[in-house]
Amino acid sequence: MILRFFKPADLAALHKIDAACFPRGVSYSLEELQAFIRHRYSKTWVAEENGEIIGFLVAQCVAGEALHIVTIDVKEGWRRRGVGAALMNAAEEWGNRQSLKLVSLETAEDNQGAQAFYKKRGYIRLNRVERYYANGAAAWVMGKWLR
Repeated sequence: MILRFFKPADLAALHKIDAACFPRGVSYSLEELQAFIRHRYSKTWVAEENGEIIGFLVAQCVAGEALHIVTIDVKEGWRRRGVGAALMNAAEEWGNRQSLKLVSLETAEDNQGAQAFYKKRGYIRLNRVERYYANGAAAWVMGKWLR
């Protein structure tokens, strides 16, 4: 597996992965995903295996102090194989190089697998947000301090 930065030609594939990873009302429209990726303070990492995109992560620097994970998406057949961990490591290392203090993200309240993954990485639940997603689902804001 290799990690690399986003290229514009990746957009359609990333959107397809996002739509497969999350239900309608949680996944992003093509326009939303493109806006997050193109944001001036965003970085997007892409994981590839044999030329196939198998996952990606979009993160934004917020107010020069925090790193916000906008989304992390890993194709179903590649989950629990280190892809998500590699993407998170890349983002957190970038945050450390930028001297950011905190990293945060949101995850669906009922997504126990994601919450367990983040807890293993040192994240804690910070705040529950009712109706966070367009489909009405609640989310947990989770975060951890960077070095």
